[in-house]
Amino acid sequence: MTQTASEKIASFVVNFDPTKITPASRHVAARALFDTVVCAIAGVQEPASQLSLQYAQGQTGPHMATVWATGQKLSLEMAALVNGTMGHALDFDDVSSPLRGHPTVAILPAVIALGETLQSQGRDIINAYIVGFEVTLRLARAIVDEQYAKGWHSTASIATFGATVACAHLLKLTHAQIVNAFGITVSQIAGTRQNFGTMSKPFQAGQANAVALRAVMLAKLGFDASAKALDGDQGYTTLYADKMDLHAELDQLGSLPLEIERSGIEVKKYPLCYATHRTIDGLLDMLKDTPFKFEQLDHVDIQTNYRATVPLIHSRPQTGLEGKFSMEYAVTAALHDGEVVLKTFEDAAVQRAAIQAFLPNVNVTEGAPPLYPRWAELTVHLKDGTVLKRRVEKLRGSKEHPLTDAELMIKGADCCSFGGMNISAAELANTCFSLDQQPLGVLLKTLTGAALASQASSKKAA
Repeated sequence: MTQTASEKIASFVVNFDPTKITPASRHVAARALFDTVVCAIAGVQEPASQLSLQYAQGQTGPHMATVWATGQKLSLEMAALVNGTMGHALDFDDVSSPLRGHPTVAILPAVIALGETLQSQGRDIINAYIVGFEVTLRLARAIVDEQYAKGWHSTASIATFGATVACAHLLKLTHAQIVNAFGITVSQIAGTRQNFGTMSKPFQAGQANAVALRAVMLAKLGFDASAKALDGDQGYTTLYADKMDLHAELDQLGSLPLEIERSGIEVKKYPLCYATHRTIDGLLDMLKDTPFKFEQLDHVDIQTNYRATVPLIHSRPQTGLEGKFSMEYAVTAALHDGEVVLKTFEDAAVQRAAIQAFLPNVNVTEGAPPLYPRWAELTVHLKDGTVLKRRVEKLRGSKEHPLTDAELMIKGADCCSFGGMNISAAELANTCFSLDQQPLGVLLKTLTGAALASQASSKKAA
């Protein structure tokens, strides 16, 4: 009897052998953990983070978990929702090109919250994350290109399934329970790119975690759902993905190398949409090689590969959040400031008169299909007639050109400072990198202690 998509995934989860995970893959996962945690710390004061926290406070339950950036305890779902929202609030967390989205922030907050209540070992967390990542990337390879182009936010519409798988693995759900959990997830799943540039974009990442936890906890209690919820005639692929076939990819689940090694994790250098990063790299390199002043600029032409600009929906941004999804602003800020950093996305920075005046002088186009390989061609026109050109294919931070551990720690230190947490990024990185050999509680204790100490220091200074 042919298995449904949900049944194939459940079979993979219950039969997964953690010894297949290489030390290199475990380190990639540990880097993703560190990156996600520091991005959540950096995002703690963002309006989306504070409002989510305000919503979640006071909601109690039988299981409580820690908010990484504050040390507060919230109910299981709410802690995952808040940590996921904080982790994505600055759009600085890791990405996956095959997913066209952010895998870790949609998976780890749920897994860590659940692991805290289970008093899990760090190795269990890493294993669960890698299992969830595997399913996320296989589903993405099957459907993401057309789904994303139509407006779905794949961090929510696809990676939520990875979060469900990861939590199911950690809970050791049975095959039947995992199938039900997938059906329950389908009942809740959503996420639209129309929300890019608003607080609801990071909320969609946080919600992925809450949805997954709700699904597995209900399934564990015996709540049922259709085994055909993913690929039935009225199922997920029919409604969300033009009836595209999942099975060719799902039949490869667990094949070596695992997706954590095959696809890797891409770490952001800049706190805005990844679709701008090749362009920013190229412009900053151009400024370094051929220095010129902003006042010398006439106009800039940017051409990218097919569909590369799909998420960049704000051509005339007025807020920092909108600026994160604007190629025009990314180009203008990079050339005006000579850098793109966290403060680039304060509302006041976006609203500067010189910035707003130049936005119409940035022209953005896309090349013809195919989607891959990805590239950006930059043409800078100066008022004196000088034309500077550059084509960028290499992307710093990608799987092929990763940031070193030292570069990742520099990013982490910036994030911790921006979020107001008095903690050594090197110490935190070491805790994350060695989590495989210690209880999860060690990481949570480190975060809670630093958060409480930072709060006490702030009160004393006030």
